[in-house]
Amino acid sequence: MSIIGGKWKPIIINCLGDKSLRFGKLNQLMPAISNKVLSNELKELEALTLIERKEFQELPPRVEYKLTAAGQSLLPIMHEVAKWGNSHLAKQLETQLQ
Repeated sequence: MSIIGGKWKPIIINCLGDKSLRFGKLNQLMPAISNKVLSNELKELEALTLIERKEFQELPPRVEYKLTAAGQSLLPIMHEVAKWGNSHLAKQLETQLQ
């Protein structure tokens, strides 16, 4: 959890899924995240080798992000956590915390 914990990393991993996305598209999918935080999170995920950054030599410059094999191996875990979060037990626990 220390690697993918936090507010944004799991969301970024889930948004990327099995496709490549540009920075702007990721930003659209997560409107509550600032550009600076998104940039920092992407750099951290890249340093952890969970995502790869591909630069295209075109004008205007284009950069895409996609999950590496290690990043894709997290998707089933993320889906199970989401499934649990949607379960009756999780909703009951959330109600108790409020």
